[in-house]
Amino acid sequence: MNINESPDPRLNLWATIAYYLRFYRMQHGQSGDVVARWLNRSRSSISRLESGESRLKEKEAALLDARWNTGGLFGVLLWFARLGHDPNWNKNYLAFEDRASEIRMYDGQLIPAHLQTPDYARALLTVGRSKILDKAVEDRMARQAILYRSEAPEMWVLLAETVLGPLVGGVEVMRGQLAHLLRISELPNLILRVVPNRAGANEGLDGPFKVLKVREGEIGFLEAPNGGRLELDAEEVAALRARFERIGAMALPVDLSRALISDALEGMQ
Repeated sequence: MNINESPDPRLNLWATIAYYLRFYRMQHGQSGDVVARWLNRSRSSISRLESGESRLKEKEAALLDARWNTGGLFGVLLWFARLGHDPNWNKNYLAFEDRASEIRMYDGQLIPAHLQTPDYARALLTVGRSKILDKAVEDRMARQAILYRSEAPEMWVLLAETVLGPLVGGVEVMRGQLAHLLRISELPNLILRVVPNRAGANEGLDGPFKVLKVREGEIGFLEAPNGGRLELDAEEVAALRARFERIGAMALPVDLSRALISDALEGMQ
């Protein structure tokens, strides 16, 4: 999408906010520089707000409502956007993932989609009651192509040791999955580390998440059952990245992580 274009306001409430930001600014004949001064942001960040690449904050919404006499429009939209579930979460996230230069992810329950074998993915999608099973497996495998591009993203993966244990799909499927982890961990652009059970309490126990670096900056993604939430606020994304680093401080080095996966594979009967 052109940075000067607004997203379709019918896409979701965040897109609606982005659309009306540009609409009101242009209706009042104001430049992005003027709005940038109001919000104490850079000019480029206003473009990101209007394209949906960044999100408005509560104080900023209140200021714009007052400046443009909207009757509280931005405050109301922001309130509902934060409450609501984004029906297009997967499409929106994948658009960022496809052009990411760096992906950092933590998972404490499952092998991440990028590292799954077809059999492991099929077992998960089967119990998830996927209505188009073959297509769902095909789509998941297609996402892994980014790992092998000529300009592949740098991918940092933290896995809790607990993901190595459950016999997803049975012993043979899980053995194949662990063997695949060992093979794929040799990719030069993939750094795979395991957080051992003995690490005890850590922030990863709160759930899986990702931090992606794209041309415009960084975005966060928090996973949830049957959905997920994109996080575009710079402060919130920085907090997620810091959480990733703190979890990483408790993870094993790459070589010991491989040894732990190898031990789990050999011990699987």
